[in-house]
Amino acid sequence: YVPPQVRKAQETLDDKKREELGRLKKMVNGLINRLSEPNLSSISGQMEELYMANSRKDMNETLTDILMNACVTAVAMPARLMMEHVLLVSILHHNVGIEVGAHFLEAVVKKFDELLKSDAEGKECENLLALVAHLYNFHVVHSLLIFDILKKLVSTFTEKEIELILFLLKNVGFSLRKDDALALKELITEAQRKANTAEKKFQDQARVRFMLETMLALRNNDMRKIPGYDPEPVEKLRKLQRSLVHSSGSGKETQLRVSLESLLSADQVGRWWIIGSSWSGAPMIDDKTSKTQQKPHVGKVSSKILELARKLRINTDIRRSIFCVLMTSEDFLDAFEKLLK
Repeated sequence: YVPPQVRKAQETLDDKKREELGRLKKMVNGLINRLSEPNLSSISGQMEELYMANSRKDMNETLTDILMNACVTAVAMPARLMMEHVLLVSILHHNVGIEVGAHFLEAVVKKFDELLKSDAEGKECENLLALVAHLYNFHVVHSLLIFDILKKLVSTFTEKEIELILFLLKNVGFSLRKDDALALKELITEAQRKANTAEKKFQDQARVRFMLETMLALRNNDMRKIPGYDPEPVEKLRKLQRSLVHSSGSGKETQLRVSLESLLSADQVGRWWIIGSSWSGAPMIDDKTSKTQQKPHVGKVSSKILELARKLRINTDIRRSIFCVLMTSEDFLDAFEKLLK
């Protein structure tokens, strides 16, 4: 039973929250609508201020919703517009925190998986793949996810999948080759094997042949053979990204090294790639193992310090270990080494 006055307070709180979210959505929408390469610097700055003024959860959800509505349409989106939207996410990912990119990436991948199963007729799948490809181009996500998506597409290998493989390779093929040439070679071999066995069932065999030629061009590092391939716009925006990211962490260390499977099962097993988002319900965390964990090793510590710890009521093993390390270390480097152990 909820008393009337408490119920009333909750309702007014909900209305207030809804109003705030509506206002936030309007502000973010206004910024996204004006987004273009020349004013990217000022818009990313205003977005960062909004992140500081509002809760991360509200901002992430609002930004993801608006970007998904803008970019995932039934018609193919212009590549330039796509890149600018993803570049904004990338700058926020590096300047605000990795949960920005992680939230957006998860929404994109889940939507892509859903649409791939539903056989949608429009260009939504291509648009979602373009978002993932550019998240990789702008160092938000690691090549591991791209290879997972390609493997999934190669394993089903229908005409729709072939189109998507071509689209993805055209966007990020040469970057993949730089990152992991061996994995790309294995993927190409697998696709060739699949194409040879399934050649009879395709009406449009020219498309399959074209895809295999594209893959061979990638393997031989021959850019001329890929029609419409132009790395110039991505390179130009990467330079812009380097100038707008404050920290030196614009490179590999902030990349999300997450697999497709982890992203799709995030609700069941938690999000280990975001600090503090994994949870004890995850199947990989077993109760029995936690009970039989060894006690932290304190080492040979004098009884005087242990007595002092007892007086200060430091009673758990891990706390006692940390206390003893801090009290017995010669200097900060020694303390650091011991704490790591």
